[in-house]
Amino acid sequence: MSAHLVATGLGWAPRGGKPILSDVSFSLAQGQVLAICGANGAGKSTLLRMIYRYHRPDTGEVRLAGDDLWALPPRAAARRVAAVLQEQPTDFALTVREMVGLGRIPHRQGFSGAGARDAEVVAANLHRRDLVHFADKPFGTLSGGERQRVMVARALVQEPELLVLDEPTNHLDIRHQLEVLGLLRGLGLTVVLTLHDLTLAAEHADQLLLLHAGRTLAQGSPATVLTPETIARAFDVTARIDTSGPCPRYSFHL
Repeated sequence: MSAHLVATGLGWAPRGGKPILSDVSFSLAQGQVLAICGANGAGKSTLLRMIYRYHRPDTGEVRLAGDDLWALPPRAAARRVAAVLQEQPTDFALTVREMVGLGRIPHRQGFSGAGARDAEVVAANLHRRDLVHFADKPFGTLSGGERQRVMVARALVQEPELLVLDEPTNHLDIRHQLEVLGLLRGLGLTVVLTLHDLTLAAEHADQLLLLHAGRTLAQGSPATVLTPETIARAFDVTARIDTSGPCPRYSFHL
């Protein structure tokens, strides 16, 4: 299976500061899900920012289907890469339908407004994400979990080939956590996301990248990465893994 997303030797440091990320590499086949895990400060969000073109890498490169992402014009990159971040938008005056519709902007030509195709894509995603019943509500009246679902829908109407998500299960109850992660598996998109919950990561990711102090500690299938030894090094805890069920379950002790 050929690689769709390839990161090679990625490193980044704030101006005049110490490196936050050093020499991180990975490859991901089209349609696979990569979960990036690690303790706070390990470099997870910094790595995502280089993939969705917020931090230009100091070293290394990111290639999508062979193209250097940082060499693409911004609008072309926005058509191919969509991001769902932890920070919520502040323009609460928009309705849910209008917020989701913002994801179509990279597909518009010049100063043209939304067309029939845009409306069709937005309507279809509102239906699939179970958002139709509050499509005309102001975004600011929604709960944190509902807002997260709206932001996922906004990313999907971009019709990207790569979807990047920073802790997409934050603010979601258990049911909606499972729905969002199940949705990501069924999209056929290449997906890169950060997750704190190792059980969810092991169950829903094809590949797992474990970071520690800005460097790769382990990468590969969840079963090979999430061992008691690597978890202990990454999080400074004692880990126990219950493999009696269909998916491993993790417990932690100081």
